[in-house]
Amino acid sequence: MTSWSAETFPTVLVEPPEPVRRGYDKAWWGMVVVIGTEGMIFMVLLAANFFLRATAKQWPPSGTELPELFQTSIFTAVLLGSSLPIFWVDWAIEKGHMRSVRIGLALSWLMGTAFLVHTILDFQALHFGWRDSSYGSVYYVIIGLHALHVIVGLLFSLLVQLKIALGRIDRDRHLTLTVFSLYWHFVDVVWIFVFSSLILSVHWR
Repeated sequence: MTSWSAETFPTVLVEPPEPVRRGYDKAWWGMVVVIGTEGMIFMVLLAANFFLRATAKQWPPSGTELPELFQTSIFTAVLLGSSLPIFWVDWAIEKGHMRSVRIGLALSWLMGTAFLVHTILDFQALHFGWRDSSYGSVYYVIIGLHALHVIVGLLFSLLVQLKIALGRIDRDRHLTLTVFSLYWHFVDVVWIFVFSSLILSVHWR
């Protein structure tokens, strides 16, 4: 009987279906669009800066004191370094190491806050206003806009840390953290261009 059944209904090996590849969530793509839009705004502003510089006889205009370089360079390193804990956080959340995630986010937040405080103090110490020259105008607008992005990033980080404290972010649910990570790296990368264009380049002429 068994032999008859085997011949009548031969065993067919069926390969298991390939796992369905899940794409990025809408929130991830939304942040990519935001970053692309904000990046274009910074590109336009920096292009305006270079246009004004190319058409000026002297840059910055005569009588405009150069912005401070040494401390700003140090805090530039601090801001760029704040991305390192976020890379660590991205690794830790995939492993489910929530304590490392909390430490990394807190460390990055403190570094970003230090940079923001320095930016505010630097504005207060400037000896030119945004109406004094074309350089002053682009300086205040572009660096002020970047500072605004830092503030948004810090508030975003606090939201992520709050959700972690409430248990709403873990190894399997961390979309908010992933989106924040994208935003914070964007803020850091933009500062490289802003710092190089408005501060570093006017000292290295």
